[in-house]
Amino acid sequence: MVHEARRAGVEVSRRTVLGGAAAIAAGFFAKPFAALAQEYPTRNVTLIVPFTPGGSTDILARLLGQELEKTLGQPIVVESRPGGGGSVGVGFVARANPDGYTLVMGHIGSLAVAPSLYPKLPYDPVKSLSPISGIAKVHNMLVVNPSVPAQNLSELVAYAKANPGKLNYASGGKGSAAHIAMVALCDAAGIQMTHVPYKGTAPAVTDLLGGRVQLTFTGAPNLIQHVKAGTLRPIAVSGATRLAAAPDVPTVAEAGYPGFEASQWYGILAPAETPAPIVERLNTEIVKVMASPAIAERLAAEGADVWTDTPDDFRGFIGQEIVRWGDLIKKARIQPE
Repeated sequence: MVHEARRAGVEVSRRTVLGGAAAIAAGFFAKPFAALAQEYPTRNVTLIVPFTPGGSTDILARLLGQELEKTLGQPIVVESRPGGGGSVGVGFVARANPDGYTLVMGHIGSLAVAPSLYPKLPYDPVKSLSPISGIAKVHNMLVVNPSVPAQNLSELVAYAKANPGKLNYASGGKGSAAHIAMVALCDAAGIQMTHVPYKGTAPAVTDLLGGRVQLTFTGAPNLIQHVKAGTLRPIAVSGATRLAAAPDVPTVAEAGYPGFEASQWYGILAPAETPAPIVERLNTEIVKVMASPAIAERLAAEGADVWTDTPDDFRGFIGQEIVRWGDLIKKARIQPE
């Protein structure tokens, strides 16, 4: 009985010691983990743009970076890593240290289109990344070189049907948002046009201005200045509503194709397993920055709308978009370069 009592006492004492040690350890580690978000960042944060400079992704990244570094207290270094329809840059971030110091400006092309276009991506859009927040939705604008004899969408469709394959449209690359938007339009209108992919939106627009190609259906921020200057003729926009920056340009839906919508979207992501406190801190600061009236006005002037959400909602949205655009890619039998 005495020995049993002693053994029981030792066991109780052992449990007490272990429990106390666990509590101390939990308290020790919990404090730094909780403080992580407050201390972050302590140095430069790199924001990767997976496309060439000058496109909508680059424009939005620099706009966000300028404002975000004010709230985070550290420089946001915007770095371009183009290639593979955005897969090179996104893959680089997916392999980076998950410490919050390497982020990527994700995009409909690299996150929702690429999985169906490139079967061997260097990342999984859902599993390899930690979504932080959406940033903006950008209307694609359908524009033509003034040499094209069409003033509106019905005239453009009629011309394309009368001259199958004669019209050449530019995009920032095979599988890019501009490419997929035009495929969606051609499918809806029953027309054929020749795709001319470029290594980025900026060179595509340059050749459109020069008349080497006849039209494009890309992000409005790349086109607004040329539309206002009269060097490109606007035909329609891809969103559910008209652009504040171009209120006289109808939506594709208004112009005869109800339900049509093919806007681009952008958001910030980090490598998978980035600590939750850092993801939450970044989400809070990004949502705060994007809620600024000045930012909303700037985006509206560029042809974009503010769009933010929670990390979980952003992850779910990406999954839905992968299915949506994957179905179109299969139907159109689009093949990678």
